[in-house]
Amino acid sequence: MKTLRLILGDQLNSEHSWLKTVDDSVIYCLFEMRQETDYVKHHIQKVVGFFAAMRSFASSLQEKGHNVVYFKINDPDNIQNLTDNLNFLIKNHAVGQFEYMLPDEFRLNQQLMKYCDSLSIQTAVTDSEHFYTSRTELSEFFEGKKLYLMENFYRYMRKKHDILMSLGQPEGGQWNYDKSNRKKWKGDDNIPPHIPFDNQVADIVRDIEKANISNIGRMESSTIDYPINREQALEQLDYFCKNLLVSFGDYQDAMRTDEVYLFHSRISFALNIKLISPKEIVNEVLAYYREHLANIDISQVEGYVRQILGWREYMRGMYWHLMPEYKTMNRLGNQNKLPDFFWTGNTKMNCLKHSINNSLDNAYAHHIQRLMITGNYALLTQIDPDQVDNWYLGIYMDAIEWVQLPNTRGMSQFADGGLIATKPYVSSASYINKMSNYCANCEYNKKEKITENACPFNSLYWNFLDDKRELLRKNRRMGMMYSLLDKFDRDDLAAIKEKAQHIIENPNEY
Repeated sequence: MKTLRLILGDQLNSEHSWLKTVDDSVIYCLFEMRQETDYVKHHIQKVVGFFAAMRSFASSLQEKGHNVVYFKINDPDNIQNLTDNLNFLIKNHAVGQFEYMLPDEFRLNQQLMKYCDSLSIQTAVTDSEHFYTSRTELSEFFEGKKLYLMENFYRYMRKKHDILMSLGQPEGGQWNYDKSNRKKWKGDDNIPPHIPFDNQVADIVRDIEKANISNIGRMESSTIDYPINREQALEQLDYFCKNLLVSFGDYQDAMRTDEVYLFHSRISFALNIKLISPKEIVNEVLAYYREHLANIDISQVEGYVRQILGWREYMRGMYWHLMPEYKTMNRLGNQNKLPDFFWTGNTKMNCLKHSINNSLDNAYAHHIQRLMITGNYALLTQIDPDQVDNWYLGIYMDAIEWVQLPNTRGMSQFADGGLIATKPYVSSASYINKMSNYCANCEYNKKEKITENACPFNSLYWNFLDDKRELLRKNRRMGMMYSLLDKFDRDDLAAIKEKAQHIIENPNEY
């Protein structure tokens, strides 16, 4: 009897227990499909990156002796739909059992559960063996509680896995060094150039063009510069530890016009498609830190561990805790359309121009660019969260719905009313200027609110607070700002709101 095992494009885990032994009776299948390229319009580099990583992974399995069926996007047997492709293989290979790993996306989970119910052969499902947590661990941790504070979950994870702990207490005396992670990068020192992986993908680009797959973004060369196999992911991790970890925490929120990555690890794509595991990353970072205690402050390390052990696992848990209703939440009632410049980068606002063009050029932006530049603008201009979700899910290499959706709809757009974020993450120009050099050469004045060259973020910020007053005023973290808003002269506020409304109605003029 043949067993068919499905490996999805974000399940490229060569350390999985499935792969410990070679069995001629087991067939592994991977598919490049229109089902996955077309459900949202993706960045060209994202599609190429997935295909490149999948092809590399399939080749490595074959080299180890595994029986692999791989459908490229234009293969004649490829029906372009997951279940149709599976049916084809089950029929043509006399398969008696079908097995799959738990998907991380709700839609694929539902599709495969329904599919297995329809089969007359035996089926089995196993864990992806990637995360620290199970799907339900966060739900169990917060059972009976009204607030889902990430900090509480993060401390639980630190204790459970004995990470940065000493005799039951947080190493260094603090759980969280976030206040040390907010320095502005002034370009004082040279940042070592990142590793140029130079993965040749001209054949994949041609395949995508032949398939006429619609996409967004830019791809100026026939190479992919992100890790697409396990060896490259481990090399990138080693490079991060040796060159960037020493300053990561200090500048993880910083933004610069002349730097794309700053001290970020560039490993999220490899991590999210499971070329490397979060445990491997945390263990390697901690091991390097222990060997270099004299040179690396704990705040640098804790800031990184918090993103992997805390935030990433928290987001995954919240996704499975709140789906499927979460995908439709719009507690603020925002309905506006995303401006055209999100697809072109053609805007006079320097912060948005650099963040969006960075995204279009590299399928990348770090978390503060996503949260406090593009996300901040989308929330202040009250964009429909469905449109914001689709843009974020499509444009970033590392965007898979389980991590994108709670970050965008929850943390960024506050569309869940505060289930994830304790307040809306909105700001005027002052924060952007504090954390970047974007304002220095901008056409707009960061200090003005209503003049012709006033920074749009300033009027938009106060307009948003006034528009959403009834929904947000009782938020304890917003009290100070509403106290300030209440002191505005009535005519001044009216002028601010008129300015903001013009921006909202005519976004592509700015």
